[in-house]
Amino acid sequence: MPLYEHVFISRQDLSNAQAEGLVEHFSTVLSDNGGKVVESEYWGVKTMAYKINKNRKGHYAFLKTDAPSTAVQEMERLMRLHDDVMRVLTIKVDEHEEGPSVQMQKKDERDGRRERRNRD
Repeated sequence: MPLYEHVFISRQDLSNAQAEGLVEHFSTVLSDNGGKVVESEYWGVKTMAYKINKNRKGHYAFLKTDAPSTAVQEMERLMRLHDDVMRVLTIKVDEHEEGPSVQMQKKDERDGRRERRNRD
């Protein structure tokens, strides 16, 4: 089955439990349609570059999935219809990266950026 990565932003006025509940809800939708969630991360409330629906901040969530395209299409359809979800991004990948995503890594672990800064 194809591998996908999904990032979605939900409204800022939700509680952390409600935002994490959305992750569980969409994971269930995916598994009901023949897919599975390999890993999920809740990134927390982050400030956006521009306002979306009069919101300056949003709850970010990240999913790594292994699912058929029909299951992904159904999950995206339900995300777009859900009132609490503001944006959805889905990317098809060849393989999932091991370990936590860049958003969850500590700054010390992101050595590639430090090397660029220290070049003289």
